[in-house]
Amino acid sequence: MLQALLEAAVALIALAVALSMRPWRQLADRSVPGRYACPQDVPRMASPLWTPLLATLVILPWLWAMPTLHKMPLQLQWSGACLVMLMLGWPLAIPTLALVGLIACLLSPGLEGYEALRLTVWHGMLPATLGMLWGVLLRHWLGTKVFVYIFGRGFVGTVFSLFAASVLSAALGHQLPGVNEDLSTIARWLMAWGDAVVTGMMCAVCVAYRPQWLATWSDDLYLYEKAPSSKDTSA
Repeated sequence: MLQALLEAAVALIALAVALSMRPWRQLADRSVPGRYACPQDVPRMASPLWTPLLATLVILPWLWAMPTLHKMPLQLQWSGACLVMLMLGWPLAIPTLALVGLIACLLSPGLEGYEALRLTVWHGMLPATLGMLWGVLLRHWLGTKVFVYIFGRGFVGTVFSLFAASVLSAALGHQLPGVNEDLSTIARWLMAWGDAVVTGMMCAVCVAYRPQWLATWSDDLYLYEKAPSSKDTSA
């Protein structure tokens, strides 16, 4: 009971902070009225983040619900939270992951209310938050470089975030079904690596072909470095 109250408090606090940033503004149209003489000539352009948002709501609930939809010796749980955070940004990723948990609960009869809450917190909100904090530290330590973004945030950040969240979950008594307690740490480590490979690969593909699908990416920031200003001191 105490664990359920703690997880509910964490979820509510994360949602409150995320919604206070008004993340729905990221989904507004991207038209620029100042470029056109008449307001009626302004084209309506949907935000490119609608594509990863809808893809997340369609695909990820099935991946979250899959371990409870069939019986397997190892019920390995996919997360995808760090990829969602990189695509949508933390403020929009948190309510999106909450919706993913709700949809997964509706899809699978094996996911009851508490199990869906636990899944949302430990496989969704907490890894996404740790991934965001890791990205802040990387930008402070290593600056804005393409390799740092893809490898540091997409790959290493996912491994760190998912493994740290799973270790915290285990410390509160959440065990992996079908996995020996002595091997649970290794299993969590390997699952984090599997998630990180897909996240790093998707980041590299999106940076190359669909950078508009990454809310945490900016061409001006990562590709175009401003030349340092210099004054002519010659006599």
